[in-house]
Formats: sequence, C-alpha cells, structure tokens
Amino acid sequence: MIVTFNRSAKLVKVLDALDAQTRRPEVILVVDNASTDDTQEVIEARARTDLSIRYLRLPKNVGGAGGFHEGIKAAYALGAHYFWVSDDDAYPEPDAIERLIHAINAFQARNEWRPSFACSRVEWIDGTMCEMNTPRPVWDWPRFLQPDAGWALVDSASFVSILIPRWAVGEHGLPIADYFIWFDDAEYTRRLSRSYPGIYCPESRVIHDTPDNRGVNFGLVDEKSLWKFKYGARNETSWRRREAGIMGVLAYTYGVHRQMKGGNVPWRLRRQIFRAIGGGMMFAPKIVKV
Repeated sequence: MIVTFNRSAKLVKVLDALDAQTRRPEVILVVDNASTDDTQEVIEARARTDLSIRYLRLPKNVGGAGGFHEGIKAAYALGAHYFWVSDDDAYPEPDAIERLIHAINAFQARNEWRPSFACSRVEWIDGTMCEMNTPRPVWDWPRFLQPDAGWALVDSASFVSILIPRWAVGEHGLPIADYFIWFDDAEYTRRLSRSYPGIYCPESRVIHDTPDNRGVNFGLVDEKSLWKFKYGARNETSWRRREAGIMGVLAYTYGVHRQMKGGNVPWRLRRQIFRAIGGGMMFAPKIVKV
C-alpha cells in the first residue's frame, strides 16, 4: 500500500520496483491524497495493463496520516494477510518484501514470539542510512540476534517499507488520521508493540529518495519546515500526555527547548512550536478499530 500526493514520476519508480520484486504483492493499493498533477491518469493507465493495481482517490488531501489510515482500512477489507506500507518516494530493492516476509515468519518459528511488524533498512540515495527512518530499539534489542538472523527488536519505525500482519491491525486498529502528518507512524508502531516489538531487518533494503538526509531534530526548525514541526510537536505532545501524563509532556517540552536552543532557532519560531505543544495538551484524537 502506497500513499501518494503530487509525485507521479517517483510513484512510477515505486511501481517499477514492485514489479521487480521476487515476492510481488498480490494487490498494490495506491492511495491518492487528491493529487492535482497527472497521478490519476498515470495510475489508471497502468492499472489497465496491471490488474493487481487498485486506485483509491481520496476526496481531499488528508495528509500522510489520513492516507495510511484509509489505505490500511481498505486493504484490511480486501482480506490482506500482510500489509506492506510505504511512501511514494521509496524504492524497495528486488528482494526487500520477500526478506521481510521471511524474517517475520522465521522469527516466530524460532522464538515462538510473533513480531507486530518488520521493517527494512532505509537508505538515502547515496547509500547512507536515512536519518528520518531510523527505528527505535527496545532495551533488550539483541535478545534474539544470531549470526544468521540479525533481527533486532524495535518498538518504533516509519511508514517506509514496513510489513504489518493482519492480526496486529485487528488487535490495535488503524493509524490516527487526525494527526495529518508526522508522528503517525511512530505512534502506530509503538501501539502495535504493546503486543510484542517489531523486528528490524537490515537484509531488506529500500532507497528513500528525499531532497536531503535530515533527522527529526527541533534544532533544524526554519521558516520552510515550521509547519511540519508544528504538527510533529502537537502530535507527540498528545501521545506523551496519553501514555505518560503531564510529566511526560514536561520532559518532552524540555527536550524540544534544548534542541531549539542548540540550533539557535529564532524565538519567533520557538514560540510557535511551544504553542503547538500547548495545543497538543488538549488534542486527544480517537483510535479507530477495524
């Protein structure tokens, strides 16, 4: 399942990469956030010759979070056993999906625990690790590492080449659409991990074709990126209040403050981030079940 918005050229490269998979998805669901470029024409033309493609055009742009929410809901209704979820600018290597499927099944067969997701190693276009797509390890992440099975336990990952089993969606519901953008993937995978952590599969590789290779650090806030950071601050504050209460929010606010101070972010921008954190205190979106 791929969520897209106004990037038809990159989306075609993703579909080409899926065509070349050693384990090709039975159904490829393209969720279009009401693109205004030629995405609809391009995908509908391709779907006439590739019957595995399903095209879901949303009536308006509901952000990445809304797109992943609608896409997983639709894929669940189609009866999918596994959901491979990714952005429209990430190109999986030919064996990326096969290796994720093998890893999640082999881990369960060896260890009797069933991972709630499996995620790929995400590389930037120069082959280095993509900073924004770094999974978060749990405290005992190397518990089941073996020379022939280097799968680390993680509890947070991005929506860039992640495989989610049907049972996890059934137990934990859908991503929060109201987030619109940022932190929707972190919240969702941490929620899935309540059952059992996911696994990081470095042998499954995907190339993330982003303009630059930057992590999520509030010291990087500038005029251009402010709107995204504001969503991120609101959404993570909401999650921290839900999971850790006011002390969790205070610790988060202090961390954001230190990052912005370290990055010499102008005060007029810092004030907007702090207002977003304040908004997150009152923001309590519902979790929708399937």
